[in-house]
Amino acid sequence: MKKHRQPAHRSTRRTFLSQAATAAGTVAAPWLLPASVFGKAGDAAPSERIGVGVIGVGAMGRGHLRHCLNYPEAQVVAVCDVDTWRRESAKRLVERTYAADRPGGTFHGCTAYNDLRDLLARDDVDAVVIATGDNWHGPATVLAARAGKDIYCEKPISKTIVEARAMADAVRRYGRVCQIGLQQRSTPEFVKACRLVHEGRIGTIRAAYVTHPGTNDYVSLPPEPVPEGLDWDLWLGPAPWRPFNRRLHIYGNPPHVTPWAFCRDLGGGNLTNNTVHAFDIVQWGLQMDASGPIEIVPPETGQVPCLTYKYANDVLLQVTGRLDPGRHVVPKGWDPATRIENFGVLFMGEDGWIHVGRRGYFRCYPDDLARDEPDLSDASRIADHHQDWLACIRTRREPVCSIAAGCSSTIVSHLGCIAHWTRQALRWDPDGEQFLENDAANRLRGRAMRAPWEV
Repeated sequence: MKKHRQPAHRSTRRTFLSQAATAAGTVAAPWLLPASVFGKAGDAAPSERIGVGVIGVGAMGRGHLRHCLNYPEAQVVAVCDVDTWRRESAKRLVERTYAADRPGGTFHGCTAYNDLRDLLARDDVDAVVIATGDNWHGPATVLAARAGKDIYCEKPISKTIVEARAMADAVRRYGRVCQIGLQQRSTPEFVKACRLVHEGRIGTIRAAYVTHPGTNDYVSLPPEPVPEGLDWDLWLGPAPWRPFNRRLHIYGNPPHVTPWAFCRDLGGGNLTNNTVHAFDIVQWGLQMDASGPIEIVPPETGQVPCLTYKYANDVLLQVTGRLDPGRHVVPKGWDPATRIENFGVLFMGEDGWIHVGRRGYFRCYPDDLARDEPDLSDASRIADHHQDWLACIRTRREPVCSIAAGCSSTIVSHLGCIAHWTRQALRWDPDGEQFLENDAANRLRGRAMRAPWEV
């Protein structure tokens, strides 16, 4: 691989995000897209379809693959995985699905790859879905952008803060469309909640609460034989080398998502794996996509009851499962027995609160706060995350969760991890992306990558 050189003049994160927001326009909610955007009333001719490659076809990747197979404006032409069973199974799924729509009942137009670089070298791949583990998101995104591909990247966008910045810079430098898999920005209940917050329906925001606390640690596992058909060295990629253990990867049909999340070499634990969804809604609701918190205090300091962030406007963000009247500020009308919704947010304002979660969960105080709002329980058809991405590939506009927004939200997760790992209260400069007067914390913004991988 050629050494990737950084430009002489690199933008600050705030400048980049502000420019991206300006280019995209003010987007308060996803929009309905006419079928004509995709060609012939949504039934695009083969020559007009977007050629898609799916990189990583485990539990999440297979879900993305199934979605892509349903879109007439897209054609899955390639899949990639270092697990032979998974990539061959994905190839069969593609060919079986497309064959069902053909008069002869056969189709042989999907190639399976072990190495993502071989997939990225194909001229007929216009866009890629990156659904690998966090460990691969940075290098895969930078390589894809450099290869001229548009990108859908699973959350969190990176394993480190340094990777997040390199990814955002690469996407901008090569003029790519990049949607981040923080799909709650495309779901009706979260769109509604953030719009009401933006409209000032609950007054000035004072605090936000989310759940899924905790990060991970370094682990040492006993070596086991590498399953035949698994390219273990390529599976590790940029991570430090370690012997294979089935707790990190179960060969074949994946029984569940991200079994490796407990290992710090490969990710950030709960904060990056789960809480990032909620952080993304907080960032959006607070209109902080171009910035972030300025202080992070972990409970290990004894100063706070739970991981606590502070923004420059004095808004507090806390990670807790339930509000304890003796430890947290409990808003009027809130039942302390209520648990914060998984992946959801409680926005607390001066004049009320909004509690939002997945699958249409929406509660508010005062109770009539959203009385005149339309029922969005059956509105998912207007908010499909993949469809938004495919439409933006055609129009070259920013998707609803651009890499700019995903960068901000993922960095919030990384800040919490670093606060836990250092056990210190930290001050953060969101413009310069540096911790203030803390060299130990700054060293944790990035991690060395195993050659030849880099961002």
